[in-house]
Amino acid sequence: MTTEQAARITALLRSGRVINIGGRPVSVPPAIAQSTTHDRTHAIKLAFAFVAIYLIWGSTYLAIRYAVETIPPLVTAAVRHSIAGSIMFAWAWRRGFRPTRQHWISGFIVGGLFFLVGHGTLHWAEQYVGSGLAALLTATEPMFIVALAWMMGQQKITLFSMLGLIVGVGGVAILTGTEVTKGSSLFGLLAVLLGSLSWAAGVVISPRVKLPSDALGRTALPTLCGAAMLLIAAGLTGEFQATHWASISLRSLLGLAYLITFGSLVAFTSYTWLLQQCPPALVATHTYVNPVVAVLLGWLLASEPLTLRLVLASVAILGAIVLIRRGEHTAAAPVCAGD
Repeated sequence: MTTEQAARITALLRSGRVINIGGRPVSVPPAIAQSTTHDRTHAIKLAFAFVAIYLIWGSTYLAIRYAVETIPPLVTAAVRHSIAGSIMFAWAWRRGFRPTRQHWISGFIVGGLFFLVGHGTLHWAEQYVGSGLAALLTATEPMFIVALAWMMGQQKITLFSMLGLIVGVGGVAILTGTEVTKGSSLFGLLAVLLGSLSWAAGVVISPRVKLPSDALGRTALPTLCGAAMLLIAAGLTGEFQATHWASISLRSLLGLAYLITFGSLVAFTSYTWLLQQCPPALVATHTYVNPVVAVLLGWLLASEPLTLRLVLASVAILGAIVLIRRGEHTAAAPVCAGD
């Protein structure tokens, strides 16, 4: 048999087609072809999900900034997650999803960490901290995740992972240079850091609590629970009473609509799914890319300069992602699992 004939038979076997052996047609099971197609489809899903949390979440910092200009921050977060959570929950319910009592308890735990504290503090802080700086401070999330996961015995801190975290933080630091705290509130900075720590805690704890196995329900329940707590918080702080509904600007409304549709429905659904497929520290690399996206949007929409500093930061950030991927692989865990 020639090399060309062997290659042709191999291709036919993978395609699951009928081949001719000794003059007789033989039907070959398409298992190999199905496996290859499944792997390719899963890889495409992973790529789209990472694009969503990298690009969309990078743009939400600016959208939050616009929204809280004329809408109080907790009201913004509450309305955003109430609408998005209700849509996702209704969709999941229609598909047969029925949460148990334990699911609700877990939903309130994770929803409190992700949304009440994580997003509540971020929305509040962006009244006093620029959107790019907020994205930079949120880049501390992978460090918090690695530290918390190590403390809980979920993850080893490898040399590559630590080096990746250091390089990544250095990359996002290049974006701001010496302007880190200029014109920013100390309480605003601390609030963003608190939100980053809370979100990291949610990432680490979510695999240990009994959340629904249904992917959509797993996303909808914490979102809805977090929205309920945000509504209560907005009421207790008097934000609803202080909201001047007639004075809300079109830019704030568009910012809120973008946050609901893309920031919550699209990106958070992708994020939750990725947490089931990939190591948390790898998923958290979105916090390195988000500041780059924020700067690029400033260049495109606000005529901000595209400098050498941005190029150097981008190289460092991409290098950090590669190092963290290598670190997770070294820890004897698959980078991203299959369906």
